[in-house]
Amino acid sequence: IEIVVYEGDILLRRGRRSAINCESCLWPKSQDGLVKISPGLLLFLAMTERSWIADALQEISTLTCVQFVNRTTETDYVYVEHGCWSYFGKIGGRQAVGLVKNGCMDKGAIQHEMNHALGFIHEQARSDRDRFVKIMWEHIVAGNFGKVNSKNLGLPYDYSSVMHYGAYDFSSTPGKPTIVPVPNPSVPIGQREGLSNLDVAKINKLYKCNCCSNVLPKSKGSFTSVNYPSPYPNNSNCLWLIRIHRSKIFLQFEAFDLQHSSDCSSDYIKIYNGNSKNSPVLLDKYCGKGPLPSLVASGSTMLVEFTSDESITATGFRASYHRGTNTPLQSLENSINSICMEELKILNMYSRVVFFCYSLHFHSNC
Repeated sequence: IEIVVYEGDILLRRGRRSAINCESCLWPKSQDGLVKISPGLLLFLAMTERSWIADALQEISTLTCVQFVNRTTETDYVYVEHGCWSYFGKIGGRQAVGLVKNGCMDKGAIQHEMNHALGFIHEQARSDRDRFVKIMWEHIVAGNFGKVNSKNLGLPYDYSSVMHYGAYDFSSTPGKPTIVPVPNPSVPIGQREGLSNLDVAKINKLYKCNCCSNVLPKSKGSFTSVNYPSPYPNNSNCLWLIRIHRSKIFLQFEAFDLQHSSDCSSDYIKIYNGNSKNSPVLLDKYCGKGPLPSLVASGSTMLVEFTSDESITATGFRASYHRGTNTPLQSLENSINSICMEELKILNMYSRVVFFCYSLHFHSNC
């Protein structure tokens, strides 16, 4: 079978095509509504490389119905090799994807190649790209900037997508851009920190996932339950993944009102110290009315889960977050006091606070 390389990192077997327009190129959905993809064994990789790949794939699994599961007897599966490339959509059998190469081990770069395997083109190859970017042909190495007759899933153009080229990719002239956003040329493009909110929306729409998932990648922001301050809907399950580049995350709830139950099994908030429900729990199921303690993630990701049942609802919640650096000491003190008071109310007895992470600015006389 003839294989051609398209746009630098896509291997095509059946000629040029857009898998977004190709139902037969998609991975099948099982009866439980999940799209299960089995990566082959990664035994040839160092533990660090395995953990990078696992972390990148976990983010996809957390926010969409595409689940990466250990391979048993599956005949169609993904196999990691050296390089930085992928086939386009599902091709059947043992399907190689290149994820092991300098410059291809960032979370977003791994997700970029896996998204090709799921059936996604480069963002700047969309049929409507000329409304959003200008291709600087005079600075370009031959090829790599084609345009595809894509349907685009009815979703907006995404400068923040992990599928978007950077401004200087494939430039034939050092310092000269190959792609410029319009009308504002200062808009950042080409990030590889992780899936954008629209990347998640595109996967969920292409694969018809019943998921309520949101990515919050800015250094500070806020979010609310659905319909807030009106009552949230019954039978909902929503996730917010907060991701701040190389920084701890501080989260605070300004308003909180969920249906109360004795063990918070009906409606609840649950918060994880990481990017999945397998991460350590920062706050276990919590319901009723506030206040909630302020929370601090030990790393650069925090996952917030909200679940409601089929009965009583309430107004929900409003929360804000910010990067952990340069946090005022008063804010830290308030966080500690809030946590302590909650513990005292729960235990109804004296307690002690043990610091497992301690980092304050050093001064000779404090």
